Amino acid sequence: MAKGGFRGGFPGGNQANMMRQAQKMQQDFMKMQQELEATKFEFSSGGGAVKATMIGTRQLESIEINPEVVDPEDVEMLQDLILAAVNGAIKLADDKTSEAMGKLQGGMGGFPGLF
Repeated sequence: MAKGGFRGGFPGGNQANMMRQAQKMQQDFMKMQQELEATKFEFSSGGGAVKATMIGTRQLESIEINPEVVDPEDVEMLQDLILAAVNGAIKLADDKTSEAMGKLQGGMGGFPGLF
């Protein structure tokens, strides 16, 4: 082997490129996370009788209840509508997060299984 070691194809150049890609992915991930945290997810149940709004940090921001559905004789129906609205908002947030992560991972090519 010649003095000076490997020439041309030494993987050190690839390592610098991989570091740049990793830094860009980290920046993209942070940006995506901030966007998701600022997003509001709304879901209505009972044809709009109950609406739950959740922010991207998975905190319930508000619940709106149409006064027409408040029946003291049927509290269980109202409870079911609230549960459906809250669970729907959670699912919307989860679906959006999964979709965003899928897009981010799709651009990672050389880093399978990183996330």
